[in-house]
Amino acid sequence: MTVHVQAAIAKSLAPPTSTLWNTQLREFAKQCLFSDALHLYRRMLRSGQSPNVFTFPFVLKSSAALSFSVTGALLHGHVLKTGCEPEPFVQTSLISMYCRFSQVENARKVFDENPESRKLTVCYNALISGYILNSKFLDAVVLFCRMREEVVSVNSVTLLGLIPGCFSPVDLDLGKSLHCCSIKIGLELDSSVGNCLLTMYVKCGSVEYARKVFDEMPEKGLITWNAMISGYSQNGFATRVLDLYREMKLVGVSPDPVTLVGVLSSCTHLGAHGVGREVEQRIELCGFGSNPFLMNSLVNMYARCGNLVKAHSIFSSMKERSLVSWTAIIGGYGMHGHGELAVKLFEEMIKAGIKPDKTLFVTILSACSHSGLTDRGLEYFATMERSYGLQPGSEHYSCVVDLLGRAGRLKEAEELIRSMKVKPDGAVWGALLNACKIHKNVKLAELAFERVIELEPANIGYYVLLSNIYSDAENSEGVLKVRTMMRERKLRKEPGYSYVEFKGEVHIFLAGDRTHQQTDDIYRMLAELESLVRKLCESNGIGGKMKNEQHLIGENNVHSEKLAIAFGLLNTRPGMEIIVIKNLRACDDCHLFLKLVSKIADREFIVRDATRFHHFKDGVCSCRDYW
Repeated sequence: MTVHVQAAIAKSLAPPTSTLWNTQLREFAKQCLFSDALHLYRRMLRSGQSPNVFTFPFVLKSSAALSFSVTGALLHGHVLKTGCEPEPFVQTSLISMYCRFSQVENARKVFDENPESRKLTVCYNALISGYILNSKFLDAVVLFCRMREEVVSVNSVTLLGLIPGCFSPVDLDLGKSLHCCSIKIGLELDSSVGNCLLTMYVKCGSVEYARKVFDEMPEKGLITWNAMISGYSQNGFATRVLDLYREMKLVGVSPDPVTLVGVLSSCTHLGAHGVGREVEQRIELCGFGSNPFLMNSLVNMYARCGNLVKAHSIFSSMKERSLVSWTAIIGGYGMHGHGELAVKLFEEMIKAGIKPDKTLFVTILSACSHSGLTDRGLEYFATMERSYGLQPGSEHYSCVVDLLGRAGRLKEAEELIRSMKVKPDGAVWGALLNACKIHKNVKLAELAFERVIELEPANIGYYVLLSNIYSDAENSEGVLKVRTMMRERKLRKEPGYSYVEFKGEVHIFLAGDRTHQQTDDIYRMLAELESLVRKLCESNGIGGKMKNEQHLIGENNVHSEKLAIAFGLLNTRPGMEIIVIKNLRACDDCHLFLKLVSKIADREFIVRDATRFHHFKDGVCSCRDYW
């Protein structure tokens, strides 16, 4: 046997060195095999090998990950026994471990009992992150201030630990201070800090600040684009989402499912089904078709953009349909007034073994209400608690009050409100108030109004509703009283606006808008339509219905859906349907106007208002004048 072979055999039989033990511990911790790491540590101790400063960070991390607080305390004892506590990486591991155990006091003791901690950025960072993890934001800020006083250098990890504590509007000023700090120490251009600041501003609702951070970042990765797109989407800036998405494609950044969900949400809000179709093509091209979030978003987008056929096609093609999928398609049919189909789908879902939740019950109750399926809706309401153990909330009672009210069963609706198991909110009394308008019950409307403004005194919609009820009853004194209340309370009606998509671009019209480049042609078209509508009204004896003169053209507040429809008629081929998305409930005059124009122009208009879809065709509306 050669000397080399003897040496090799001796080496293979020799006990492992501390380096070998530590290497294996590191691998276990890196692969999140934390139990294996602790077992290996016990074997190491039994072998007679002493742990060192390179051993403890891995076993302390493993103990923290498994929430083994007793083991963690024993390990701390081993650290003290071996004299390794002053070492920075051991200190930070101990601090982090105790914070993971929610034992912040012990973490602070480790920090305070080692004088060297006050000089080490990593120790400050560990404790600041621990405070944030345990919702002790004030303690984290105080420690950060002390860190600055001790002239300890702040780095990106410090800020990444602190900034998440500012994800609330009340802490925005402090967040801005941290932003200034990042600029002073030259970290504002760090992509991780920039993304964190961007997210902070988004969560605080300060989208303009978020955009400023976004624009100043020299390198924008996919995470950065997604954060800004999600921020715009979550804060209702749908048109900016689409603009940013176009910009993202121009610079060559490929979207991922997170991007596309945000874009589809904005398409849904704007009714931008053309852009939505492009996103669907992108999903197919990128192989994201199996992503359930994207497929559910597509179903919802097409349904809420007026294309139920496409929405159902995608729904049918899905291999797995979750409760979210069923809710999206059932809600789509409900909004379009196809209550019978919504009910059929609901029954299919039950047979498939999927249990409905509270959200789906709101969806199906609303669908029954919009289609006049009173008895079916009441039956579903009764099964909520009886069959599924779901306690109805105010949102469910609101749907049932609306259901009964639309059917003219106002007395039953009032009795239901008084017998509710939960306190009625503004939406419940508002549903009754709306039913009173439909059935011209002034006395009950006054009672409902009294209750609803106690709960929502600044909701101008209820004042307008009562004013219209008085107007229908030709009660000028009541109208004056409501308008005086509005003036005294300095309430202003939310401006109406409508969206219409043309050639992939969303055109927005405000009430009385004269900013569009085709304004002259639009108002000329409206003048012609008004003339034809008046003649049709006179010939059919319905002229008295067009009574709200402030809505007619020539005034400053021509309603936005009229402008959108006129634009659509000017720019689309004869026979093409026109889809309009409106932010407010359609008024009586505009509803009648659109019905008659659909007959005059021989077009179908699909209008989504604040509550439902209206399909205007051949002089009638799918809602049967019941909305």
